[in-house]
Amino acid sequence: MASIIIMINLFGAVALLLFGLAQVKDGVSRAFGAQLRTGLANGTRGSLRSFASGFVATVALQSSTATALMVASFVERELVLPRMAQIVLLGANVGTAVTAWIVAAGTEWLSPLFIATGLLLYRGGSTGRKGGGLALVGIGLMLLSLHLLSSATEPMRTSAALAAFIGLLDNAWPVAMIFSAVIAFASSSSLAAIVLILSLSSAGILSPGLIIALVLGANLGGAIPPVVASLRGSAAAKRVTIGNLIVRALGCFTALPLAGLGADLMMELPFGPANLPVDAHLAFNIMLAAVAWPFSRLLARLMRLLVPDDAQEDTGPKYLDIQELSTPTVALASATREVLGIGDLIERMLMRTSDSFEQDNLVKLMDIPPLEARVDRLQQEVKVYLSKLGRMGLSPEDSRRSLDIIDYAINLEHIGDIIEKGLLTQVTKKAALGLKFSEDGHRELSTLFQLTLDNLRIAQTIFVTRDFPLARQMMEVKVEVRRMEKESSERHIERLRDGRLESLQTSSLHLDILRDLKRINAHIVSVAHPILDDSGLLIESRLRSVAELQPQPAGRRVHQS
Repeated sequence: MASIIIMINLFGAVALLLFGLAQVKDGVSRAFGAQLRTGLANGTRGSLRSFASGFVATVALQSSTATALMVASFVERELVLPRMAQIVLLGANVGTAVTAWIVAAGTEWLSPLFIATGLLLYRGGSTGRKGGGLALVGIGLMLLSLHLLSSATEPMRTSAALAAFIGLLDNAWPVAMIFSAVIAFASSSSLAAIVLILSLSSAGILSPGLIIALVLGANLGGAIPPVVASLRGSAAAKRVTIGNLIVRALGCFTALPLAGLGADLMMELPFGPANLPVDAHLAFNIMLAAVAWPFSRLLARLMRLLVPDDAQEDTGPKYLDIQELSTPTVALASATREVLGIGDLIERMLMRTSDSFEQDNLVKLMDIPPLEARVDRLQQEVKVYLSKLGRMGLSPEDSRRSLDIIDYAINLEHIGDIIEKGLLTQVTKKAALGLKFSEDGHRELSTLFQLTLDNLRIAQTIFVTRDFPLARQMMEVKVEVRRMEKESSERHIERLRDGRLESLQTSSLHLDILRDLKRINAHIVSVAHPILDDSGLLIESRLRSVAELQPQPAGRRVHQS
């Protein structure tokens, strides 16, 4: 009976740790999700920045799996190079190890403070405060779970059965590594496995060599959940997660024969044997990153050979199931997923245009017409699908949501038209004629290109979450874009007056690109209109009536509150 109680306490503490991890992830995603995604997409233009982006994203989300899936989706949309994605995951692995080291730093006594502060913030009005509060509550629960794990493993010191089992593992380190990998995979968290190893280690029932073997297993098992989650994804996404698994597996199987020597070296460090699991976890991931980093390009090429390209994809809709029309909620969710896919196509078109603008690479522009054709077809399919849904009778709320989905799809289709008929022509002309903008003009256009991409990613988030603060922020962005376009035009005219040769040669091109990016941003901002309209913060016109502008006789003036 006593052993059953011990196991219940142990599994309960692990479950609390996993729940706390989930709350931290959800809270950070709610508060900073859009910024994290944008930062991760933008922070992969160099090896060091890629590593830092993976590290920061994982420490914030408390999940290397979430980071792996996020960067895999970026590779799938060709926003991140495969080689950089592998470096991002090396940073994510180190981020997980640093998180474990921080969690084990003896701060369990702060748990009530984190939970109390988190609850206070969660009751705040803004989404950011609620997300931050939820994250703090999750951190508090994680620290509390450490205390419970320590209490649960205390009786294990005198357990004869556990001592016999540990003895078997101590004589078979490969089995111990696989056992630990199964635990990490089952819990979908290498951090949970490391914390459990730390608790058992503190009970004094694990030898140093066995601790290293178990830590290696936790690293191996932690790389499997992203692979499983990406199995239904594209070949590009699978290459990223499988490549990370191969790197970790090679590192673990290489380090396993040296576990005894590694344990002896770690015991000589001044950190003390109590934190050997987290110290070994951090040391292993740092050394793995240092060794694997130079081979990231070779790994990306190898994964392209191991994972063949997908068969030619169907350009038709993926989620518009006629059978779901009988359930409006499900049908609207499917239409939303389809329109998000249209947004991803637009993002790819913008990325190709921006890259071609920067590099004068006409090859990247060749994909834009077929992508725009897919956008046209999909938005038409969405409109037909939702029109069929409307004939079945919808509630007022579902009817409004249906109209919002159609409106966003139409705006995305208009953006595709602007890219194909406007930006494509202008960027092609720049590259074909070898035209060069002035340094200031090039910087202004590059900044507006990047801002447009960032705004589109935020708009995708708003479309799904209907987040009110983000919608208000998006409306403010419209004013910022208008200001940037006006100031860039004025500075361009000044450069023309100064007789600068580059500005004279690219005058119409500069102004046309500015105009088209401004139009694209206007369509992007439209995603916020329904949300603000529902809140009563959007008026039909910003123009004051003529009657308001004309002076009225004193006796006839109408008092306005």
